[in-house]
Amino acid sequence: MLVVHHLNDSRSQRILWLLEELGAPYEIKFYQRDATTRLAPPELVAVHPLGKSPVVTDGGQTIIESGAIIDYIVRKYGGGRLAPAIGTDAYEAYNQWMHYAEGSAMLPLMLFMYVGRLGEAGAPLHPRIESEIANHLGYVEKSLAGRDWLLGSDLTAADIQMSFVGEVTGAFGRYDKYPNIKGWVDRFQARPAYRAALEKGGPYNMGPRS
Repeated sequence: MLVVHHLNDSRSQRILWLLEELGAPYEIKFYQRDATTRLAPPELVAVHPLGKSPVVTDGGQTIIESGAIIDYIVRKYGGGRLAPAIGTDAYEAYNQWMHYAEGSAMLPLMLFMYVGRLGEAGAPLHPRIESEIANHLGYVEKSLAGRDWLLGSDLTAADIQMSFVGEVTGAFGRYDKYPNIKGWVDRFQARPAYRAALEKGGPYNMGPRS
C-alpha cells in the first residue's frame, strides 16, 4: 500500500490531490509542523534522512521530491491518465512544466517569504526578487491565456505539480495582476478530487480563499 507521509500546510497536499484524481488506493500518515519554527518534526527523518515532505513509501520504495513522486504515481497507478504519451510534443511540454515548478518557479516566491522575515536587512534584495517573481508569474499567466489547463483543454499531472505555485501567488495577494492564474486556481480548487484531498489531508492554508 502506498503511504503519503503528509505534513500539514505543505506541498504533500498536491500528492493527495493526484491520488484522488486517479482513484488510487493510499494511506496517510500525518505529521505536524512545529508551531514556532514551522519546520517539519524530527519523526520525518525516520522516513527519509532529509526529514522533508512530501515523501511516499510504497512497498520497499521510499521516494522524495514532488516531481519524482508524481511521476512515479502516474506511471504506476495512472493507467495512461493525466500525462500525454511519451514521444509526443505534448509530453515534452508536460515534462518541462513538471521540472519548472520546483526548478525555477518556486525559488523567487520562497525568497520573497524568507527575505521578508529579515525586515530592513533584506531590503536590498527586494527589487531583484520582485523582478524574478514578475518574470515567472508573467510566463505562467501568458501560458494560460485562452486555455483552462497548462497543456490545453485537459487537466494533467503538470497542473497538479504547478498548483502550489498558483496557490502561493494567491497567498501573497497577487491575483489581481494575474487573472489567468487566478482562474486556473479557481478551476482546480473546485474539482471534486481536490476537495476530497482537502477533507482527508486536514487544514491547508493555501486552499480556497473563500
